[in-house]
Amino acid sequence: MHYLCRMNESQMIRIFLVGYMGAGKTTLGKVLARRMHLSYIDTDQFIENRYRKKVSDIFASGGETQFRSIEHRMLCEIVEIENVVISTGGGLPCFYDNMERMNRAGTTVYLDVPVAELATRLKAGRTVRPVLQNRSGEELEDFIRENLAKRRPFYEQARLSFNTEQIHTKCDVEALVEKLALLVRGEIRHPVSLPEI
Repeated sequence: MHYLCRMNESQMIRIFLVGYMGAGKTTLGKVLARRMHLSYIDTDQFIENRYRKKVSDIFASGGETQFRSIEHRMLCEIVEIENVVISTGGGLPCFYDNMERMNRAGTTVYLDVPVAELATRLKAGRTVRPVLQNRSGEELEDFIRENLAKRRPFYEQARLSFNTEQIHTKCDVEALVEKLALLVRGEIRHPVSLPEI
């Protein structure tokens, strides 16, 4: 069933997915882009392609300050691209004016997941997420809880919030994307006006 066909050709669409690592931004973002016939960008991948370096290597060589500056500059380019779903890095909304910039440029969606579920998902990915490598069990949950508490005020500035706790199978992904696409489509049709910053 193709009720999620292209929006009005004259209508520009940018959908930004924000949330903690492991929230499903990449998994859902790719499928949502296909479903809505939009392009797809992952900000970390965009940076890696531009700099020909892994994000972890940029962090290692220049530290977080340099990475966040690069990330901000790349976002300033990305917000000019039209008809696209953008999965953002977990920390991107929390620096500079990134969250305000995304809210002005398109529809922002916070993918909200409970701490325990994030910990379960991230256990498997510790080797590719250096910040998690030496943490497990309660220590991992505590780290996520503390870090998420700092980031949540930025995530909650998103226009929409969407729970992605149930994302264990391909069928779960398809069902969530169907709901997410309807939610986003309603927001695009009836946008909330935001004050100029």
